[in-house]
Amino acid sequence: MPTASRPRMRFAVIGCGMLAQAQHLPNLSRSHKAELVACCDLDRASLDHCARTWGVTRLSQDYHQTIADPDVEAICLATTERLRLPVIAAAAAAGKPVYVEKPLARELDEMYAIQKQVHASGIPLCVGFNRRNSPAMIAAHRIFRQHMEQPKSCAWRFDREGSGRPRLAEDGTAVMSVRINDDWYSWKGWVFDKEHAPHGPMVFEMGHFTDLCNWFLQAEPEEVVAAETGMLNHAVTIRYRTGEIATITTGSNGSFGYPKELYELMGQGGVVVIDHMLELRTAGIPGAPEQVVFPLVGADRHPDVGSDLGLFGWLAKTRAAAAEAVATGDPMRQFAAAPDKGHAAALDRFVDEIRGEGPTVCGVDDAVRAMRVCFAAVRSAREHRWVRLEEV
Repeated sequence: MPTASRPRMRFAVIGCGMLAQAQHLPNLSRSHKAELVACCDLDRASLDHCARTWGVTRLSQDYHQTIADPDVEAICLATTERLRLPVIAAAAAAGKPVYVEKPLARELDEMYAIQKQVHASGIPLCVGFNRRNSPAMIAAHRIFRQHMEQPKSCAWRFDREGSGRPRLAEDGTAVMSVRINDDWYSWKGWVFDKEHAPHGPMVFEMGHFTDLCNWFLQAEPEEVVAAETGMLNHAVTIRYRTGEIATITTGSNGSFGYPKELYELMGQGGVVVIDHMLELRTAGIPGAPEQVVFPLVGADRHPDVGSDLGLFGWLAKTRAAAAEAVATGDPMRQFAAAPDKGHAAALDRFVDEIRGEGPTVCGVDDAVRAMRVCFAAVRSAREHRWVRLEEV
């Protein structure tokens, strides 16, 4: 809680569009560690909305003015990717930390220029791969990494050959599978604009998942192969220097009536599964919980449905919300209570990082590593071959 000796860190939000209004503005307003003090956007209507909804009085259409404001200590940058490098450069010159939405940049040269600016200035920078901060992901990461680094075989593991079992170099090596179910009818119009998003979802969305693979596997990606049908469906395989493999499969002709994300990790004779950040399951890991369910966030208009939570509780609530959407003729009513994807925690944990009270949340080097995998996947899909990371 804020005290006289530890006031909240004062943030300005630059770029107050849909994502900022859905996540960053309300999260900063509710935070005990951060305070929303200023908003900047080219659209006057968005600024008026910020003033009415969150009581912000420092409003500007000039990001230079906002960054120079002495009452602003840190920046939350949620503009489109076309306006990332100049804002980060201005913040770096002013010595002000930046939380920046993903992707870090549209193109490789912009990405490396941002990395250079951050290193030269020394400012803390956090990239919005928010899923690292989901309670389900944090718990899964702790269990999986502990198992990988200090493995304990369960007593019932079937060891058919025993001492006669051959020695294999890849024994225990981890594999990660990521499945993404999406519905492209929900996408905003700018994603189809090649000027705005020249590489499509392989860059503007894939970074979430390449970052998680790198984070869970704690290994250096070496080469990538990818296939795609266009914008909607793609499959990516990442091979790591130390033998780990990750696969990411995205189908954008899916449905919001089913969980979007499924993560499965296998290694050292154990399995960890994260279902839509709602439910964590394990097998073959002595001492690990077999199942953990996590609370939903947001308005729950159907508290009497799906009270057991977890995957099946969420499905019941989702069906109730879909029926409500049909009954009211309002498709937006299908969106109600949701898994905690870590948006609010990411900002709070970044405040701890800035103050030297917590670890790096998702720094520029981790973000660049994740985005290099994305750009390698783009090249691989185009050229129909494995692409090594040093090529990008």
